Amino acid sequence: MLIRRHSLIFWGLLFMALLAARLCHVEILWADEDYHQAAAIQILHGKMLYRDIWYDKPPVNALVYLLFGAQYGWAMRLASALYGLLVCVLAFRFSSELWTRREGYWAAALFAFCLVFYFPGATLTLEPDTLLLAPHLTSVYLAWRGRALAAGIAAGVSMCISVKGVFVLAACALFGVQMWPLLSVGFLIPVGLQFAWLGAAGAFGDYFEQVWKWGMLYAASALSVGAGLLRLANWFGFHSALVAGAVCFIMKREPTSRWWIGWFGLSLVAAGVGWRFLPRYLDQLLPPLVIVASRGWALLLDGQNGVSLKRKVGIPLCVLTLAIPAIRFGPRYVTLASDLLSGRPHRWADIAMDQESRAASQIVQRLARNGDTIFIWGYRPNVVAYTRLAIAGRFWDSQPLTGVPADRHLSSAAAIASEWAAVHRAEFIRSQPTFLVDGLSLYNSRLDINKYPDLAEWLTRYCEVGRTGGMIVYQYMDGRASQQCATR
Repeated sequence: MLIRRHSLIFWGLLFMALLAARLCHVEILWADEDYHQAAAIQILHGKMLYRDIWYDKPPVNALVYLLFGAQYGWAMRLASALYGLLVCVLAFRFSSELWTRREGYWAAALFAFCLVFYFPGATLTLEPDTLLLAPHLTSVYLAWRGRALAAGIAAGVSMCISVKGVFVLAACALFGVQMWPLLSVGFLIPVGLQFAWLGAAGAFGDYFEQVWKWGMLYAASALSVGAGLLRLANWFGFHSALVAGAVCFIMKREPTSRWWIGWFGLSLVAAGVGWRFLPRYLDQLLPPLVIVASRGWALLLDGQNGVSLKRKVGIPLCVLTLAIPAIRFGPRYVTLASDLLSGRPHRWADIAMDQESRAASQIVQRLARNGDTIFIWGYRPNVVAYTRLAIAGRFWDSQPLTGVPADRHLSSAAAIASEWAAVHRAEFIRSQPTFLVDGLSLYNSRLDINKYPDLAEWLTRYCEVGRTGGMIVYQYMDGRASQQCATR
């Protein structure tokens, strides 16, 4: 009875920590989560992914947001906390069965800690790399249990979230050649169902172009390799508690070391596609590191190594490695919570563009009527999330029209698909959104919308109706923009 009560206290405190951290961000939309939320809003408007809207991620990411009506605010943050709890439960189950419940609690606690104390876009957002955590853990756990078909199905679900699911399948394959046939069959079940759904909706060709063709062009256009490796080094520094636990695990020469090294190696390759090593990409490393770190810390702090070693090395090392990310990321939660309780607006450079987008959205909302549509020049899906307007055609941001990915278009004009972008612009000018929100031209003059000759005539139908920071809001004026703008 005492054990059950302690367990309830542990899980209650863990969930409260996850929820509290996320509620501190209740008034913020982070990059990438807003993209999938905005896509879900378009589904609610009756649009089909890929066929009716440009969407360069597998479909499950947008469908997840339908579970809470694609609402931002407390509903999104509660969903994120529940998902984080699910991941912790899965890690607990895996480590408990590998070793004991002691390692299980370590795994759950370490995962919760990592889902709080790091950059918000890689911890509390429901985006592909975070959503991949649960099926990733489930797949490898089932493969370890020898349940090849079920492991393959879970890996197939991973593939419907991220193309990195293929690395999850490869990790499952490490548990024996005899599992490969059933693994493959299981993997093809969810992937086949996804393809059948897309084919029946007439969206398979568009899916291939947007997710695979654009994705491969993006992956091939690596940014600075040095910057990527620096991000990787920083990640290991902030997750030194996992590294220390993993080192202790390896030093003990555990029997599972061989397959863990393979699992970690595959995850590292997946995280390093394109040599970017972005914070959210590195979520791929969490499952293998957390599982073995739970064993490493349990061994170091279980007292069997002697009280002296535990006190002189284990406890100080644990406190130090956990303090590094807590000191770096913890104070921001206090500041955000204080702002919310006192009703003050947040003052944080990291969310300046989100606040700017919210202000532009308010301009649109004051003018919008039922049936109005929107397009954003730049990458500001949060404007769609805030206004909840439908888009007029397939395109809702400038990436496919300029060929310049969002991760660089504020500072670069180097396109990865110039000819393809020109074809997209020819299609785009046949649409007529009610509102054009330009969140790019004032940031990067080389991608100024006014510098595209094929968009010049199309732009004459629009009149500026407001500005906020680096964003300009235009409204369609029925071809009489020049006269109506002059009289405003």
